[in-house]
Amino acid sequence: CIGCISLQPKNAGFPSSQHRIDFVPTVKEILDYVVPHCASARRPVISFGQGCEGEPLLQEGLIEEAIRGIRLRTKRGAININTNASIPGAVERLCRAGLNSMRVSLNSAQEEFYKAYYRPRGYSFEDVKESIRIAKRQDVWVSLNYLVFPGFTDHHSEINALKELLRGGRIDMLQTRNLNIDPQWFCREMNFKGLTGNALGMVQWVNCIRKAFPKVRLGYFNPASV
Repeated sequence: CIGCISLQPKNAGFPSSQHRIDFVPTVKEILDYVVPHCASARRPVISFGQGCEGEPLLQEGLIEEAIRGIRLRTKRGAININTNASIPGAVERLCRAGLNSMRVSLNSAQEEFYKAYYRPRGYSFEDVKESIRIAKRQDVWVSLNYLVFPGFTDHHSEINALKELLRGGRIDMLQTRNLNIDPQWFCREMNFKGLTGNALGMVQWVNCIRKAFPKVRLGYFNPASV
């Protein structure tokens, strides 16, 4: 995505602030790390993938085997994946293996602005929505890692699109994330020129979402119990 903090082209004008993981752990290494944590932590959460480390669904075989191995050894802990939800078939296999929480990265519920930010390669916005539907059919807790940009997030067009996504996807939680990015550069990259009308305001946005979806949790962190 254009805001990635671990991978930027040389001509971006600014350096990446962290390095990507440059190795793939084995299933045994994952189990050796995770299983003792599940046994000792009060409210354990096991999570595959984190912002800007690369897409975990590209390692679906490894993760599926690891999830099955974890669940053979313990039933404790929420098993989560932080993902762009780009491969619906992989999401379905992981859900069947024992995944019970999925957090989907999203900057917009509108396809044109999603594509402008994430610049998807080999998948579509419809794939993202299908992955969410698949996860909910498997009774998986689904959160949106929703990147917030005042003036756009609270614009009526984005609010309407988000409401449709929350309703159709049966989303459990909206995790609002502050998008720490140069605002002028971001607006140019996103091409917001076509947006007309005033934004609602973020406090009013929160109230609007809470009123329309009282069962959707608004927060910041993944819950330990899903």
